[in-house]
Amino acid sequence: MIIPTFMEVLDTTIANVALRYIAGGLSAAVIDAEWVLTSYLAANATILPISGWISARMGRRNYFLLSIAVFTIASGLCGMATSLGQIILFRVIQGLAGGGLQPSSQGVLLDSFPPEKQGAAQTMFGIAALLAPVVGPTLGGYLTVQYNWRWIFYINIPVGALALVVCYFVVADPAYLKKERAELLRRPLNFDYIGLGLLALVMSSWEIMLSKGQEWDWYNDPFWRVQTLVILFVLGLAFLILREMRISNPLVNFRVLGERNLAASCLIIFCAFGVLYGVSTSLPGLLQSLFGYDAYVSGLVQSPAGIFSIMMLLVVGRLIGRGTDVRWLIAPGLVVMAAGCYWMAIMNLYISPWQVVWPRVVTVCGLSMIFAPLNVAAFKYTPRHLRGAAVGLFALLRNEGGSVGTSVAQTIEERREQFHLSRVDDTLTPLNPLVHSFLERGQAFFQQHTGDAARSQQMTVQALDNLRQQQAASLAYFDVFWVCAALGVALVILVPLMKRSVAEKGESVGGE
Repeated sequence: MIIPTFMEVLDTTIANVALRYIAGGLSAAVIDAEWVLTSYLAANATILPISGWISARMGRRNYFLLSIAVFTIASGLCGMATSLGQIILFRVIQGLAGGGLQPSSQGVLLDSFPPEKQGAAQTMFGIAALLAPVVGPTLGGYLTVQYNWRWIFYINIPVGALALVVCYFVVADPAYLKKERAELLRRPLNFDYIGLGLLALVMSSWEIMLSKGQEWDWYNDPFWRVQTLVILFVLGLAFLILREMRISNPLVNFRVLGERNLAASCLIIFCAFGVLYGVSTSLPGLLQSLFGYDAYVSGLVQSPAGIFSIMMLLVVGRLIGRGTDVRWLIAPGLVVMAAGCYWMAIMNLYISPWQVVWPRVVTVCGLSMIFAPLNVAAFKYTPRHLRGAAVGLFALLRNEGGSVGTSVAQTIEERREQFHLSRVDDTLTPLNPLVHSFLERGQAFFQQHTGDAARSQQMTVQALDNLRQQQAASLAYFDVFWVCAALGVALVILVPLMKRSVAEKGESVGGE
């Protein structure tokens, strides 16, 4: 069950490192190639909240198998695309199909294992959901550099085919889902077309705003593109919530968020995945732009975190199975995650690769400590007939947290780099004895090698400016890690608001 989830989550990050190669291969601008990411995320976000509705009427097994098949075919079509328009279209199809994979696989795990085994089940799901973003950039960089960017899509074909065959024989709908589907089929189809339109408007506006906001200068956009998207998002979301709360057969069931464990878990997972993706996009940029690593080497530096993540998930799964209240795992996990981010925030440009590896390991281990416990706490008190809607919303917020984290990290980097440049300039004056000493020694060094006094002076000033740019950029990256650390600590206050959540033997999940 975790193979399709791993494949789907992997595709949210694996294409990031290949954008320049995709743009070059399809004769498009790099900025335009970003729609390859945006289109997938927007389509995926649109389908996630309604996956429970589709699954209930179509049958979860049928919907799951159809999603795997369409996702695999669309992946092959993305690899064969000959123009930017084609690959964007196929990525939309891929995103729509991928939206059904995470909720369906998690729903099967929730129904297939007794409460005392939920820790182990959610651990396996966590390995897929957490490991995929970690290894995605590394795998994408390797395939792109060693083979071709098309292989980041072709690799899904054998994996998807294997998952389709195996799941066809092992997955079956439980009795309560069959009964629920039979009852629904006897009723006339009352599809909420207005709700679907509002949902598509909300998620498309949101994803485009996050993807293009910094490029369009956010609220300073002279063409009012960002402002228009914000207005569409706010109004669309307000009307969507009002409509779905008032009708008896909602497409997106927001009522499940009335259960405080689920609401708190959704908020924590949203912010935690924001930290994961914010760090996962900022750290490679730091390593490649300032440390001089290429995409493959920077991926190798980050890859040990994946090994430790699996080990931590297995330990946490064992603790949950022994009846540990998951709140006692979530709170320390958030603190460990914040500690790893703080460790990265106090780095400098003169460290070895291993001094980058360990802070990353600590951060990902903290995330591994909270992932499975959050999945247990979120659905423990959710009734079975609402579980599909709850899983869809939980998966949506998990994915959207990653989108927000990526966008916020990019914005902080660019804005804070400008700030730090201005602060560094305050001290780089001729009256500063350190600047004066640097210019004298630099000019003497370059003149010794070139014999040209005027050129030596220019080279010295250029060297000083390079150091200025490097320090300002590094401080901007470290600011991202500071924000992530502060957010991790702030999330701890939500844990006491949650109800006691223990996977006890003989107690049924969902309060039934």
